[in-house]
Amino acid sequence: MAIEVRPATSFDDVKTMVGPKRPDANVCWCLSYRLPSKQNLALHGPERGALVEQLVREDPPPGVLAYDGDAVVGWAAVHPRADTSFARNRKIPHVDDLDVWSIWCIRVRPGHRGTGISHELLAGAVRFARDHGAPAVEGYPVDNHGEKVDLTMAYVGTRRLFERAGFTKAADTESVLDGFPRVIMRLDLRNPSG
Repeated sequence: MAIEVRPATSFDDVKTMVGPKRPDANVCWCLSYRLPSKQNLALHGPERGALVEQLVREDPPPGVLAYDGDAVVGWAAVHPRADTSFARNRKIPHVDDLDVWSIWCIRVRPGHRGTGISHELLAGAVRFARDHGAPAVEGYPVDNHGEKVDLTMAYVGTRRLFERAGFTKAADTESVLDGFPRVIMRLDLRNPSG
């Protein structure tokens, strides 16, 4: 069956992808880059899920979900950079003053990995940003030169994943994840071929 990528308007499906197994657990919920650091650190346990439930109801919602039939199999966080911690991140610089959107998390459920869903999610996140008027979209993946990235750190994606989606390297960063440097990859959406 074909993978369908849709806006993340189902809290239950977002919870399946990024929520904890225990409601009181203090997991990311994909908020660590979405919120200012102070606000992110102040939220604990169920407060995190409650905030995500609120974000899912906003327009635009906080990302996109991939479905195989009725089953949710993937998540990508995408939002205007100005509304994320990347707006003030000292290690990941601004390339210019363009009001770009950021893609910072791509997750595929176990049992569905290695089937191309991350490519579908990235393409869906780009469409979502374009449909909401984004002039360009950025990702901040690791430049791992084909080396294996620890699964817990793979959520940022790889340079190769972004290159295959038409992104080009816009800048280096001072950010390092799992021993690999992160780079800024950008896709200009103002160009009809982008």
